[in-house]
This record gives sequence, structure tokens and C-alpha cells, in this order.
Amino acid sequence: MAEWRTSTHRVAGGHDLVVNEAGLPDGWPAVFIHGSGPGASGRANFGGNVDAFVAAGFRVVLPDLIGYGASSKPAGIDYTLALFTDTLHEALRGCGIERATLIGNSLGGGIALQMALDHPGFVDRLILMAPGCIEEREEYFKMPGIAGMVSSFGSPDFDEAEQRRLLVSLVHDPVHVTDALVKERFAVARTQPKDVLVRMRTPNLRPRLGELKLPILVFWGHAERFMPLSGIDHFLTQCDDVRVVTFAKVGHWVQVERADEFNRYALAFLHD
Repeated sequence: MAEWRTSTHRVAGGHDLVVNEAGLPDGWPAVFIHGSGPGASGRANFGGNVDAFVAAGFRVVLPDLIGYGASSKPAGIDYTLALFTDTLHEALRGCGIERATLIGNSLGGGIALQMALDHPGFVDRLILMAPGCIEEREEYFKMPGIAGMVSSFGSPDFDEAEQRRLLVSLVHDPVHVTDALVKERFAVARTQPKDVLVRMRTPNLRPRLGELKLPILVFWGHAERFMPLSGIDHFLTQCDDVRVVTFAKVGHWVQVERADEFNRYALAFLHD
């Protein structure tokens, strides 16, 4: 099991971002960016991937985004893509990272895309798992997973059973939703303001995908309930250097449900 190093970084607006690290301090930085949802955090989303990347010699970096994990969770603000991206970039620079591979799931994929557009010299490659921010907001809210997540979070009835139901919607096989994961996520969810979801504001980056000239690896589960499968075609038709891996009977969490295969494909891509 990986040994963790944790640091806290004061970023713009006086917010604190917590960054967990494992692996060689001088290894190539592989930054895993988690998605949205009640109780999300870096370590909760990528527990099955860290050891493989550490063993391959990477400096594994797992930040908790603003509003999530152990980071600051301000209420009364809009959670914009610029807020997520700018605070994360600042925290990573505070860790001494000048260039990195970004690995993002869902909202984390959208953040990775925005960072690559805003700071092309900072990102060498992208690995994206069902990334967000490539459709209009209305299209996402048509998806059953997102509609269910937004409607339940923040209500007085939100409890561990509801937390479990939301996690089950992220996967095809509920065996991946363990009691420990439910408790870990619920403990974080209880500290999050409802604004984290209801005041999230993300643009549609699809018109800018063609600007990305770096190598991109995209994963998508065919049983996806959060991100429309049309996203696959957006990358294939607009990006010059992209490859896509799809899985049958897999939901939103490819890196969880097919952890071994995800690790193998991702590491081969990074060593190419």
C-alpha cells in the first residue's frame, strides 16, 4: 500500500486545498482529478489506481478540489469551472509541479481540459474518464444519474442509504460500492454545502477540443448514466491525437470497475 504525504495550500480567495501524494517525490507527476458528487475526494475516487502508478515510478498527486474532501467548502458562491481550475493549478504549482500528466474523471476531466487549454505548457498528456464540460448543461441534466444526484443531495433526508444509492448509480455492478466507501463519502458529504452542486457552473468546451494538440486517452463505460456517449464522437472528430477505450457493462467509474485494465492501458499510453 502507498505511503501518503499530505500538504495544505492557501490559494486565491483564502481557500485551502489539500493535496495527497504518494510515490517518488522526484517521479513524473500524475495528477488524478476527481469528479463531483456528494462526498467525493481524491483518495476515495482513485484508491484502486494509486499503487500501480507508484510501482511504475510516478509521483502520484491526489488533490481534493475546492468544496470536496478535506479542502475548504465555502457556501454562498458559484462553483465555476474557472474556480476549480485556477485554485487547483495554484495548489499544484505550490507543490513545486511545473508540468504534469492530468488524469480526470467526470468534472475532473472537464477541469483537466480547461487546464490544458489555459496552461498548455503545464500539461503533457491527458487521460480522461467520461469527462464533463463538453455538452450544454441541459444535456447533462437529462441524464438519469445527474438528475438523481442533484435532487437528493442537501435534503434533510440525505443519509447513508441515500449515499449508497447515489454511489450505486455510478457503477454497473454494485459490488464495487463497499460499506467502507459509503461511510467515507458520507462523512465528507455531511460537511458540504448544497451550493457545491446546485451552484456549479461549467461551460461547454466542445468547440475548443480541436485546440488540444497533446496526446489524449479517453475511457468510457457503455452503461454510463452521467455523461452522454456522444462525447466519444466529439473527441474522435475534433482531436488530432486521441484514442478511446470503451467497456461494455461498465458505468461512470471505469477506473474503479475495470481498475486493472485501466491501469494497464493508462500506463502503456504514458510509456509510449
